[in-house]
Amino acid sequence: MKILLAEDDKRLSARLKDDLKRRGYAVDVADNGIDAEHLGTEWPYDAAILDLGLPRRSGLEVLRNWRRQGNALPVLILTARDAWHEKVDGFSAGADDYVAKPFHVEELVARLGALIRRAHAQPAGVVSAEGLTLDETRQVALCGEREIALSGIEFRLLRYFMLHAGQVLSKSHLAEHLYASDADPESNVIEVHVNRLRGKLGAGYITTRRGQGYVFGAPA
Repeated sequence: MKILLAEDDKRLSARLKDDLKRRGYAVDVADNGIDAEHLGTEWPYDAAILDLGLPRRSGLEVLRNWRRQGNALPVLILTARDAWHEKVDGFSAGADDYVAKPFHVEELVARLGALIRRAHAQPAGVVSAEGLTLDETRQVALCGEREIALSGIEFRLLRYFMLHAGQVLSKSHLAEHLYASDADPESNVIEVHVNRLRGKLGAGYITTRRGQGYVFGAPA
């Protein structure tokens, strides 16, 4: 899952980026509203963390512009703890959730995960599909009593597959959502990781559509 982090506090931004990467997210950072709006319009992010107090263009204006353009990107806003009016304005502009500063990273990550799961009709608090359940804290997959250990990229790939079960996903689409925009993965890297994931899950979970991509679904 790829996240847009729009925050002008460089120390906070760097800390959040590192924390989110450890939890399996690819992260792009914008330190002003103009860049944030452009990135959120041009790239297919799975969610955005948007500080309302951005320079050059406020986060509230960025959010309003996205929604005016029909951009349904899930947005978690960051507000000052005592600025209740910012929360109201943010929700009125189309925000999906908020976290008040200062905050614990664990709360932000939990709210972000819940926001993404809701966007993919996963209301139970866990990612599950086709008989598999994903333990996002330990980054392992569970199939009944069997626990499947995953590397970092395998975890990110499986999570994306599970949230888009039954959909045809091209290699380029997967790369866009698994890597930050400044990354330059090798052309066959997705195929390599898909094959490794197949070996761990067992036959039938990931099928290839020649010339189209991959489909995640339970084996027959």
